[in-house]
Amino acid sequence: MLLYIVLMVPALIIGLIAQRRVTGTFQEWSEVRGSSGRTGAEVARAILDRNGLTDVPVNPVPGALSDHYDPRNRTVNLSEPVFSSNSVSAVAVAAHEVGHAIQHQKAYAPLAIRSALVPVASFGSAAFMPLFFVGVLLAMGGAIFGQTLILIAIGLYAFAVLFQIVTLPVEFDASRRAKLQIQELSLAPAGGQEAVGTQKVLGAAAMTYVAAALASIAQLAYFALSFLGNNE
Repeated sequence: MLLYIVLMVPALIIGLIAQRRVTGTFQEWSEVRGSSGRTGAEVARAILDRNGLTDVPVNPVPGALSDHYDPRNRTVNLSEPVFSSNSVSAVAVAAHEVGHAIQHQKAYAPLAIRSALVPVASFGSAAFMPLFFVGVLLAMGGAIFGQTLILIAIGLYAFAVLFQIVTLPVEFDASRRAKLQIQELSLAPAGGQEAVGTQKVLGAAAMTYVAAALASIAQLAYFALSFLGNNE
């Protein structure tokens, strides 16, 4: 229990803080209109066209903060509050998602690695808990295979953790590209209020990925150390 508290509680607190921050920051700058007057969809389209990605569509998707770039079908998908809004938040988020499309175009290595990890990371996340608990039950019953199954479960979850770690440079780079495109297209005056808002929105979003990575690492460390402790 002490090990769990030491490793997991700080990570969970950081995650809650990061989530509240991104929600609050997005809401705050959603109330500030961008000087360009362009909606998130228009901003995404302008940046895509400027970078020769005229064949990449911009689609609305339901939900809030559900924005994403899908490398499988090469689409930029913007949540309803971003797609039709001309706020500073909408401009920042739309530019960020197009940043992923530019990464794809440029064959950005971390994005390719993350995409390759998706199947095994998804399987690892889904299979980890069932395999782990079955392994624990078998081990408690004296079955030697139980320990092996626990080790396999931890190994699978390690791929999910690796996915979270690789996600960090992908997201930070997409934000860097977004800020550059916003400046070059004069979508936000350099050094002004909009530039500050853009930085805050992108920074808050980045912290959620950092928090998710920390939580995953902490959980992996907890189960790995528990496994090693039981073996000793």
